[in-house]
Amino acid sequence: MRIAHPFEPIFDEESQVLILGTFPSIRSRESGFYYGHPQNRFWKVMAYITKTDQIPQTISSKKHMLIKNGIALWDVLQSCDIEGSSDNNIRNPTPTDLSIIFNETNIKYIYTNGLQSYQFFNKYHDKSYNGKLIELPSTSPANARYTIEQLVTIWSQIVS
Repeated sequence: MRIAHPFEPIFDEESQVLILGTFPSIRSRESGFYYGHPQNRFWKVMAYITKTDQIPQTISSKKHMLIKNGIALWDVLQSCDIEGSSDNNIRNPTPTDLSIIFNETNIKYIYTNGLQSYQFFNKYHDKSYNGKLIELPSTSPANARYTIEQLVTIWSQIVS
C-alpha cells in the first residue's frame, strides 16, 4: 500500500541538530505524530538527554522540547509502499526534500534513528549535506538489543 508521509518537519531557524527517522509507523500515523507507539523509547530518551522534567505527552509539548533544545525532527522518506510498520517492508521509497530544513537552518549534525534511516539517507541525501552524519541505535521497541539506559548513554551525544 502506497502511503505519503503525514507529518510536517519540526524545526525552527535555531535548529542545529536534525534527527531523522525512516517513515512513521502505523501507530504513529494513528496517533498523529512521530514515535507514537507507546513502547517506542524515543520520547523517554529525548526527555532524559534534554533534562526535561517529564516525558512530554502532547504534540505541542513534544515540539516545544525539541525546538527549545535546537533539535529538528523529520524522516528520510516522503512516501513508500509498506505493509505493517517494519522498515524492512519498505518498497519503492521516495525521499523527503530535506532542503526545506537545510535552507532555513544551520544544521551541524544529523543523527539517524537506526540503520535503515542511515542507509536511506546515504542513498538519497548524502550529496545534499556536508556536515556530520551519525547513526544511532533505533529507539523502536523491536530493537530489544539496547536497554533504555544504553540508549540514553549513546543518544546523549546529541546534546553534548
